[in-house]
Amino acid sequence: MDNVNREKVISILNEIMKYELAGVVRYTHSALMVVGPYRESLVSYFNGQSSESLTHAQSAGDLLVSLGGHPSQDISIIKETNEHSITSLLEESLEHERKAVSLYKELLSEVVDKSIYLEEYAKEMIKNEEIHSLTVEKMLRDYE
Repeated sequence: MDNVNREKVISILNEIMKYELAGVVRYTHSALMVVGPYRESLVSYFNGQSSESLTHAQSAGDLLVSLGGHPSQDISIIKETNEHSITSLLEESLEHERKAVSLYKELLSEVVDKSIYLEEYAKEMIKNEEIHSLTVEKMLRDYE
């Protein structure tokens, strides 16, 4: 990892960690706001996403500490629309997932051909976030 710009990678990982922690709050809030006939399944979905966001934040934080960094205690700004229809909650979720993909792609562009471990980590996280995006897109089809 001698040719990896550790400061840049640590900075990106800190942004990822803050964003994933914001996801914990976003998805917990969404789970609390769901009403209607699909409430149970959507509450379960949003709570699962919240748990996964925490796991992603912890992974990014552990990795940045391994690289010599110090994890931030901040979270990213959460855009609150105060729109709590199922469609709005899912659209906010989709926007969140797409932004996560872009953060992991930024990490990938910084580490590609410099560290197999960091490159594979970034690719795996991009894959996970793209799957989440596709899942939300399928869920939204029921509300078109």
